Amino acid sequence: MVKKLLLYIIASVLGIFLAIWLAPNVQFNGSNEIIVITGVILGLVNFFIKPILKLVSFPLQIITLGFFNFVINIFLVWLIIDVLSPIEINGLFSLLITTFIIWILNFLIIPKNKQ
Repeated sequence: MVKKLLLYIIASVLGIFLAIWLAPNVQFNGSNEIIVITGVILGLVNFFIKPILKLVSFPLQIITLGFFNFVINIFLVWLIIDVLSPIEINGLFSLLITTFIIWILNFLIIPKNKQ
């Protein structure tokens, strides 16, 4: 469980670094420590709060064939990055790109449950 939490944090920190580097209209002029702190907060939120949001929104996920899961990801990235940190994301397209980068890294880094 702790290993999975650390993987969420690592994926979030790397995703934010990549989004600042690759995504258009994502600006940051501070120190790298702020990016790491933001990534840690995003990783913690993805680990603890996202499963609750997915459970509550289960009927919407069924109706939208899982697309609403991406909407939850967009909301969490917006909440953490745009509201709580000095990173600026200007525009919905930049937010979508940032969310997609973080989602891809979460998909690649975090192992899925084998049952």
